[in-house]
Amino acid sequence: PHPLRVFQTITMRGICLVIAVFTCAVSQDAEEPVSYTASGPESIDINECFIVADACKGGMKCINHYGGYLCLPQNAQIIVTNGDESETPAEPNPPPRTQPHHRVVPGGARPARCMPGFSLDEQNLCRDIDECATGQHTCSSDQTCYNTRGSYTCSCLPGYQKIRNECVDRDECATSHYCMHTCVNTPGSYYCECNAGYQLANNSHNCMDVDECETSNACEHQCFNLMGSYICQCDQGYELASDSVTCIDIDECAFSRYMCQYLCINSPGGYSCTCPEGYQLQGTRMCQDVNECETGHNCAEDQTCWNYYGGFRCYPRNPCQEPYVRTSESRCVCSSPSVCRGMPQSIVYKYMNIYSDRTVPAEIFQIQATTIYPNTQNTFRIKSGNDGGDFFLRRVSNVSAMLVLTKSLSGPLELILDLEMITYHTMMNYRSSSILRLTIVVGPYAF
Repeated sequence: PHPLRVFQTITMRGICLVIAVFTCAVSQDAEEPVSYTASGPESIDINECFIVADACKGGMKCINHYGGYLCLPQNAQIIVTNGDESETPAEPNPPPRTQPHHRVVPGGARPARCMPGFSLDEQNLCRDIDECATGQHTCSSDQTCYNTRGSYTCSCLPGYQKIRNECVDRDECATSHYCMHTCVNTPGSYYCECNAGYQLANNSHNCMDVDECETSNACEHQCFNLMGSYICQCDQGYELASDSVTCIDIDECAFSRYMCQYLCINSPGGYSCTCPEGYQLQGTRMCQDVNECETGHNCAEDQTCWNYYGGFRCYPRNPCQEPYVRTSESRCVCSSPSVCRGMPQSIVYKYMNIYSDRTVPAEIFQIQATTIYPNTQNTFRIKSGNDGGDFFLRRVSNVSAMLVLTKSLSGPLELILDLEMITYHTMMNYRSSSILRLTIVVGPYAF
């Protein structure tokens, strides 16, 4: 199309607006009706180019004028006239206006009014009022004021929610939280807590195990860390106290009377066994008799050392007395049959020892004939030393008998029994006897 110069003259209150178009005129349907705002006896123009979004289409620019607006090409030249011959070119491409404003009407006209929420500045432009900064708002103390174009909004503080125009605390623990263990709600917020044995990690939400063995060293002896806890163990010979942390000594001696055979001595974390005089410790708890006749004694040269449980005795090497003579180490025989008439023909000396408090009945010694003659009959009896009836001599055969302990004896005690064997000669009608003199030493202990 050929360029066409078009003039359109609009007369309002003595002001003429002449618009020259140097390109093709484009028809643009108005999307908003021409409008005015009544203010007393006069009207105030509304800037539709500012308040109507996308007032012009197709790349056209919007030009406001009183009572309406125009959509013109971007290269249109606009000339404003005051009704005389002088013309003032308008800005070919005025900068975009970020706030609605109106120019002062020339010729002494009254200034324009701004919409609610706006006020005139020194250049007679409508500027937004920041109600939040100036205090021209109705937000309560538990609300935050946010300024908007021409108005403001009231929002609840973080952690609060609006219910019936009131800000109430939002329970994050009941709705959504990130706590691993326990959530604790607070006004406007929340925080996380961990179960015993855990602590908050760096992100304040996750819980990680606390190694009490490294941090607090709570155990007196040994500490073993567990997830969320720990356990204490004590060294050998100790046990945990009621607080599960402290270790107390175990009195092994009070634990059982069988810990030691004789005497138990408790010590911190352990115990030891001791033995009485005449004994030595065998292993850890048993007591063994010391043979003083082998390790050292004080018997004279004419004496024989005889060991028993817990001690020793010195007996004469030659126990024979007149009219008996020694024929062997422990045997005495009568030297003259005429002199020994009615007396035992021989006396044999024997020694033995037994434990104190021995269980009865107990077979402790066997007597047996050393010489067996044909056509003889033997009987056995306890001739002396059994006044308390502690022993019984049971015949086993024609030539032997067994000495039985019938009562428990407590030592130290020494008993001398004469065990007699009587021999009858059936063919010669002859009777003879022999004595076994048995010395029994009862030790002081049951071992």
